[in-house]
Amino acid sequence: MRVFKFGGASVRNADSIKKVATIIKSYTDQPLLIVVSAMGKTTNALEGLINLKGHDYENELDQILTFHSTIIEELFEDVNPLAAELQSIRSIIAEQLRKSHTSTEELYDQVVSQGEIISTLIVSAYLKKIGLPSIWKDAREYISTDASFCEAIVDWPQSNSQIQSLIEVLNKNIVITQGFIGANKNGLTTTLGREGSDFSAAIFASCLSAESVTIWKDVPGVMSADPKRLPTAITFDELPFREAAEMTYYGASVIHPKTIKPLANRNIPLFVKSFDNTNLAGTRIHECKIDHLPPLIVFKDNQCLISCQVTDYTFIDESQIGIIFNALSARSLKVNMIQNSAISFSFCLDFKEEKVLALIEELGKIFEVYYNTGLTLITIKNYDTDSFNKYKNQTNVVLEQSSRSTLQVLIKSNPSIAGEL
Repeated sequence: MRVFKFGGASVRNADSIKKVATIIKSYTDQPLLIVVSAMGKTTNALEGLINLKGHDYENELDQILTFHSTIIEELFEDVNPLAAELQSIRSIIAEQLRKSHTSTEELYDQVVSQGEIISTLIVSAYLKKIGLPSIWKDAREYISTDASFCEAIVDWPQSNSQIQSLIEVLNKNIVITQGFIGANKNGLTTTLGREGSDFSAAIFASCLSAESVTIWKDVPGVMSADPKRLPTAITFDELPFREAAEMTYYGASVIHPKTIKPLANRNIPLFVKSFDNTNLAGTRIHECKIDHLPPLIVFKDNQCLISCQVTDYTFIDESQIGIIFNALSARSLKVNMIQNSAISFSFCLDFKEEKVLALIEELGKIFEVYYNTGLTLITIKNYDTDSFNKYKNQTNVVLEQSSRSTLQVLIKSNPSIAGEL
């Protein structure tokens, strides 16, 4: 039994969906569970609706549904088998935008999750049209989480019990389900974090003891850098689980950070393959040892550097660091780089504006806080002499540090905001 995951770029239009069907058709020799993301830029468009809550959102909502309706018309020509479902989804989104929620995060999950619902309904219907035995399943009935909206934590025992019921279904049907979403014990939709469909595929694979997971991407495999930034980037034939986990930790966007752990724990290999050229071997991530890996270079934009200084020249100690990390944990904020001196503790993190500014305000009650935005964190893992010298000598360096195998350099990249509290 295999798990496939197709991202938004793989289902961005009618031709792409036809190609997805062709790929699936060539792998029907054993049971398949297919995880599908929202189509194209649908997630971004739905996020835009949330920003319009309380205002006139009808036109933008109509544009989202028209985008999907156009794809349906191209796939099904004379008959639209999903007209009723689209209207139902429109009503759900409109209702959520009108009602009150406990938080913006709760609203986000109820609205943005509909992108995956629409895309999987379309893919499942098209597979049926071409004669493949497809059955649509709602991931919210199988992946149980807590109530941490936008970054939900999986209830593994409950999810495992529910996912096990799919084994019999998979013997007769190709299961089409959603990435990115689950549900809490109250039945409210939750999401697993931005780009969380990879993680969804790993959850299903782990609970079903799958033979493998394949993520179909618009790149030839896992590469040593973003080819849009570094055209000389190479594709890895294989990678150890540990190396892949560290790559995602440092911000490599080809795989969601939470994907590796459940697969490594069950020794389930992960393949990253090209959607555009299925003949390419791609990258196999599994338990292996590889000596002398080439440098991996990760660029992470939209970073914020925060420095906390004690106000009376007391040295920074464990209790003060604990205050900082408790404040970070309470907001589910992840640190990408840290550095401390006698009277200052500095850390770099993604600039999630609302959360970060609230964090700065809280820390400002105890520390003298300085911060800068508009930064880029460059991480060079497995550096060699050439890459070390090249990136260490960047201009506009704000902070840098190195270990035996990793160099990190934080640089000014965009117009930035600096402040203090």
